[in-house]
Amino acid sequence: MAQIVWTEPALNELDEIAEFIALDKFDVARKLVQSVFSRVEQLKHQPKSGRVPPELPRKSIYREVIVGPCRVFYRIEKSKIIIIYVIRSERMLRKFILEDRAELRK
Repeated sequence: MAQIVWTEPALNELDEIAEFIALDKFDVARKLVQSVFSRVEQLKHQPKSGRVPPELPRKSIYREVIVGPCRVFYRIEKSKIIIIYVIRSERMLRKFILEDRAELRK
C-alpha cells in the first residue's frame, strides 16, 4: 500500500478552490474537499488508476484524478504518491508547474 503525501502548494490550491465555493455554498465546498480526499485515498490501493493528463505525453510520469470541478495531479515515487497540483477543471494545465514542484521534492 502506498503512502499519500500532499505538497503544501497542492493543499493551498484545494483550500482556495473550496473557499471560493464556500462564499455561496459552504456545504458544497465541504463535500468537495471530502470527495477529493476520499478519491486521493483510493490511490493508496490503485496508484495507477488516474489517467495521464491529455496535455502531457503518453509516457508522462504524472497522472491525474478528476473530482469535479478539480483536477488533482500526482506522481508515483516508489511507495509514495505525491500530490503536486490541484486546479479547477476548466483551467489549462501549466506543465512547468509540475516540473518545478517535482524539483522541490528532490
